[in-house]
Amino acid sequence: MTHVFGTDAVAVITGGASGIGAAAARRFAAAGMKLMLFDRDADGLRALADSLDGDVRTLAGDVASMADVERLRDAAFDAFGRVDLLMNNAAIGGRGDESWRGTDDWRRIIDINLWGVINGVHAFVPRMLAQARPAAVINTGSKQGITNPPGHPAYAVAKAGVRTLTEQLAHALREEPGSQVSAHLLVPGWTFTGMTAGAATEKPEGAWSAEQVVDLMIERVIAGDFYILCPDNAVSPALDAARIRWSAEDLAQNRPALSRWHADWKDRFEDFVSNA
Repeated sequence: MTHVFGTDAVAVITGGASGIGAAAARRFAAAGMKLMLFDRDADGLRALADSLDGDVRTLAGDVASMADVERLRDAAFDAFGRVDLLMNNAAIGGRGDESWRGTDDWRRIIDINLWGVINGVHAFVPRMLAQARPAAVINTGSKQGITNPPGHPAYAVAKAGVRTLTEQLAHALREEPGSQVSAHLLVPGWTFTGMTAGAATEKPEGAWSAEQVVDLMIERVIAGDFYILCPDNAVSPALDAARIRWSAEDLAQNRPALSRWHADWKDRFEDFVSNA
């Protein structure tokens, strides 16, 4: 692998004990990268680190705490002297009943899924810029933060914020004199992980594995892409594109909010997709 994925490159991964974070850790370790893994699950971190070859460090903490993220930054730079790749990946899922029944779930979801990314950017990016060498920040978003399907509003709000934050970050880094740091938005499709599996013990046919997401992420970052929109075995890139265009046109055409799921617009949406 080349660029920020090369042998001896240093990667920091939040949410590194499971799912996409753990898949990235396995892929990076196999390529000879040095790793600093961060998660609330200290036992999961240790078990993963023990299964990997190479220089793998772990730190337990909460991305919602800026003090914990600053500890992560200091531990990474103290251990390795630099950070070539930051994956702000930690997240928790929403629940179907969190919608409008109090704010406790909302605060926790937004604290981890959005503020966790904000904390990572603020803690690491100034030091990464000062390295004066190629580096990358990958923030894990979600299609729920783009097409905004109903049902998990706190999660969708947080992931929409991650998209906006990462777009703003990418622009700011392009405009920063001398910057060699890039930003990228990873948007997984249906991915079989502990957060999405529910009671399932085997990957559904329609889902991608976390390893497939990581392989596409590496390919697209090396290509210089900002948006890394992952398909899956049930949704093609063409269908993703049609859904995104329809969602944007809700605003442009002053249609009802989330018209794709509106009874009066459902058939028109299906016609649009079939002709896209």
